[in-house]
Amino acid sequence: MRTVPIQLPETVFSALRKNPEEFIQEMRIAAAVKWYELGEISQAKAAEIAGLTRAEFINALSRYQVDFMQYTAQELAEELANVD
Repeated sequence: MRTVPIQLPETVFSALRKNPEEFIQEMRIAAAVKWYELGEISQAKAAEIAGLTRAEFINALSRYQVDFMQYTAQELAEELANVD
């Protein structure tokens, strides 16, 4: 895994009442949820970015009030065709 340093003012951590590690994790989840909501990335890729399992990511979508079904009819057909 690649580590990318990010600099944030000390005062931002109090916004969510989280320590720096928790804050960064929440940023990863929020970014992944938003990119997924915009259709920029797949659910699997979003879960990977967020550092969550797919089931955990679906729970995060619920917490952010984002529908877990972001598929077009074509994408849904492809997804169903790949079910083992």
